[in-house]
Amino acid sequence: MLKTVLTDTLEIAYEEAGEPTGGPVILLHGFPDDAKAWGVVARGLSDDGFYTIAPYLRGFGPTRFRYAETPRSGQQAALAADLRDLITALSLRQPILVGYDWGARAACTTTALWPSKVGGLVSIGGYNIEDLASDRKPASAADEHKAWYQWYFHTERGKLGMEQNRRAICRLLWGLWCPNWKFNDAEFNETARSFDNPDFVEIVIHAYRHRYGAAPGDPALESFERQLVGQPSIQVPTIVLHGDADGVHPVERSAGQEMLFSNHYERQLIPRAGHLFPREAPDAVIAAVQKLSRRI
Repeated sequence: MLKTVLTDTLEIAYEEAGEPTGGPVILLHGFPDDAKAWGVVARGLSDDGFYTIAPYLRGFGPTRFRYAETPRSGQQAALAADLRDLITALSLRQPILVGYDWGARAACTTTALWPSKVGGLVSIGGYNIEDLASDRKPASAADEHKAWYQWYFHTERGKLGMEQNRRAICRLLWGLWCPNWKFNDAEFNETARSFDNPDFVEIVIHAYRHRYGAAPGDPALESFERQLVGQPSIQVPTIVLHGDADGVHPVERSAGQEMLFSNHYERQLIPRAGHLFPREAPDAVIAAVQKLSRRI
């Protein structure tokens, strides 16, 4: 069921499943995707007694900014503040956070900044707090190639291309990132409507430009960004899931990250799953949440 809630900056739209008396789980989508990616997961968890909330991130779907003067920032601290405000607005008590791509970044940064608000974490793809100093150094040729779209977005040509060809670009990324998943036109088009959000392009462009030092952040979020410098440890029980066919974030990136977690930690590699993980391996997500809930 689609609902909305007001925070200081946003009217956040979210898909709700299950009874509010169940254990709360927040399901956070990535780019370029939306909350409907969690449909199978949400149904499975609600059938098991959980209460799930799958928000549309800022710039996606029916989520809207309340004020024209609010910076359209896509930086990690903005995602974290939005998630903190959602937890507060819905009066959720220590939900389990589950996310991939931008959603994993929102979940990890929120957990690091406000650990008392979070019961547990399922981070798809591993620890996902940006180390801005390291991110601004050149990567390997293979990694730079995988990130071609990010460099494209740094140019005005890329911004205009995203405005004019957003569906074609996003569909291309789906195919590149999920080589074993055969989605159809209807499935893509249902989600692509979320990319028509009036702030979508500006949020996406800012996210990648800020990450690499080509755009300033929102001054109101600077204190949060300072707290994320050096990649702080995550203090809640965590399960990392990683698809071994992820076409943009290979499994090597989540290896050896145990030192970044100071509570229970385990990592599971899921065969054939790609980057849009909950669409491809929903059962693995459901099992991880069930397992984590028994520890908290």
